[in-house]
Amino acid sequence: MNTHTRPTTTLVPPVEETRYEEELAHGLVDSDEEAFAAIYRHWGSLVHTMATRSLGDTHEAEDVTQQVFVGAWRGRHGFRPERGPLGAWLVGITRRKIVDALAARTRRLSLVESAARNAGPARPTQPAPDDVLDRVLLVDALARLPQAQREVLCMAFYEDLTQVQIAERTGVPLGTVKSHARRGLHRLRTAVDLGDAPGTDS
Repeated sequence: MNTHTRPTTTLVPPVEETRYEEELAHGLVDSDEEAFAAIYRHWGSLVHTMATRSLGDTHEAEDVTQQVFVGAWRGRHGFRPERGPLGAWLVGITRRKIVDALAARTRRLSLVESAARNAGPARPTQPAPDDVLDRVLLVDALARLPQAQREVLCMAFYEDLTQVQIAERTGVPLGTVKSHARRGLHRLRTAVDLGDAPGTDS
C-alpha cells in the first residue's frame, strides 16, 4: 500500500493512491480510528492552508482545521463514498467552517464598530434606556481594557487602520497585534454578555 501523499494539483491521481483514499473513506465510515488518523495526515495540511488563505489568521485557521476534522468524525456515518471522493467531502466541510468563522468574526467586529459609532456626539432624539446602558457599558469596557488591547482596538475602529498598519505604526509584531485585538474583543463581548465592564487584569 502506497501511503505517500502526492501534490493536490494532480488532476488524475494514480490508481494506487485512489485505492488508498477509498480504503480511508471506508475506514472512516466503519469508525476506524487508525484510518481517521491517516485521513488527518493526508488532508490536514490542505484544510489548514485553505483556512489560512481565507481567514488570514493562523490561530483561527488552526481552530477551523480542528473543527473540520471533529465535524468529519462526528458526521462520518453521513458520508457516502459512492457519492464522491473523501477529499471533496472534507473540502466542503472546510468551506462551511470558514464561512462560520468569518460570520463569527463579523459579529465580533460589528459589536465594537457599533460601540465606536455610538460613542460620538449625542443625537437630538432621545435614545432608549437600554441603548444608553449598552453604550455606557461598551465605552466603559473599552476604557478598562489593558492599555495594549485598548490602543489596538481604538486604532482599528476610530482610525480605521488594519492590523498590518497598526503593527507598522506601533512596531509591535503582527501576531501580537492580532492577539491583543482578539483578547480585547473577547473581553468586550464578555462585558456586554454580563452587563458589566471587565477589570484591568489581563
